[in-house]
Amino acid sequence: MNALDQRILVPEILDRLAADDPRALRSRRDLARINALMFQAAIMTSLMRKFVAKAPGRILEIGAGDGTFMLKVARRMARDWPKVELTMLDRIDLFTPKLAADFAGLGWKLETFTADVFDWAQKADGEAFDVITVNLFLHHFDDARLLHLFSLLVRRAPLLLATEPLRAGLALAASRLLPAIGANDVTRHDAAQSVRAGFRGSELSDLWNAAGGRLIEERRAGPFSHVFVGAASTPAGNPQ
Repeated sequence: MNALDQRILVPEILDRLAADDPRALRSRRDLARINALMFQAAIMTSLMRKFVAKAPGRILEIGAGDGTFMLKVARRMARDWPKVELTMLDRIDLFTPKLAADFAGLGWKLETFTADVFDWAQKADGEAFDVITVNLFLHHFDDARLLHLFSLLVRRAPLLLATEPLRAGLALAASRLLPAIGANDVTRHDAAQSVRAGFRGSELSDLWNAAGGRLIEERRAGPFSHVFVGAASTPAGNPQ
């Protein structure tokens, strides 16, 4: 059996560090560069242009981090989507007043929540969105937790767009080259673990379908990324 045939989850160092830990701050800067090298913002933008038929009124991003990823996406989409209410959710409060100002400059209104995504989704009765986006977040959960998460999210929006790590030999080999861009020990460890916990084939589709959703697309995107697009089988906000 190939070592990458099955997902392997190992706790990532960044998740255990305080938000203001110097190693965490450095790693988050590394992650911004890795996102750029993986073309994650461009990939998410292409999914939005392909699958979101009209300008959404409300978008939810889960696992939003410090918000800079979605800001890059918003800058690409703002001309076509001039007025969007964006909700960002993360368990650590990394959001800043400048971030809100940057979105406001694009005509987007930002609302942020600091909470565990499972707790928030279970308590957010009546909260419905046009699109849910996820970037480099789903791979943190095993299949059982993902099935639970999908069962909560499928009721919140008609469409979910996800860009995740691709579990492949080339991606794992590339993670070993991160010292070349000055990545610190946290980033080097976590990048390799992200690949091993990443996705391939129809792994996300199978879980989404089991949660009551409907597959639209799942595939690799470039050498390092795996994308998933799922639709709700019933209108958002209605019981399954």
